[in-house]
Amino acid sequence: MADRGVVRVAAASAAAGCTLAGAVAVTVAVVAGPGPGPTGYVSEAGVTDSRYAAAYRIGIFALAAALLLLAVALPTALRVAAGLLAAGSVLTALSGAVTCSAGCPLPPFETPTAADLVHGGASIAATASVVLAMLALLVSPAAAPAVRWIAALGAALALPLSAAIAVAMVTVGRGGLVGVLERLLLTVAVGWGLTSATALGLARRGRDERITVV
Repeated sequence: MADRGVVRVAAASAAAGCTLAGAVAVTVAVVAGPGPGPTGYVSEAGVTDSRYAAAYRIGIFALAAALLLLAVALPTALRVAAGLLAAGSVLTALSGAVTCSAGCPLPPFETPTAADLVHGGASIAATASVVLAMLALLVSPAAAPAVRWIAALGAALALPLSAAIAVAMVTVGRGGLVGVLERLLLTVAVGWGLTSATALGLARRGRDERITVV
């Protein structure tokens, strides 16, 4: 049992580190790359002819690892949330492995390639998995109070942003509105992952220290 606690603390710490490193790498690729700025998708930083495509993919794979590590850091009773995070990890890795074409076109206003559909679908599903994991933690009595509070805050921000993005994508398509909303949603997801991993690591470490003292 103690060994399992050590593994969870290590996983939580590694998840926080991977989240921070991944977010920094993706941000550098988006800001410094040749993309269209806030009017385009974040994924455009990973287009093959971008000099920062490698940094973008490294960042995405780091975020995928962070989700898997966060799943490992969760207690066994939170298996639904852990499963959603593990699924999100696989989907995030898929979105990083499959590169979209220039502009990352998506329906209904653009004509995407097969790779665009795979990349876009994986990205959307990965984000949905993370938001659902927030909800699973929020309603689970087995989650620590701090973890539930962080999940409540994350879900309160992520759900309206997700709905706004869905409406905007089918009504106005690619542009400044979707670009800004997407960045806000991804910021919320990254912030939730980082704070949740930190809370899990600190809570478990404190519990293990109390057991040692006793």
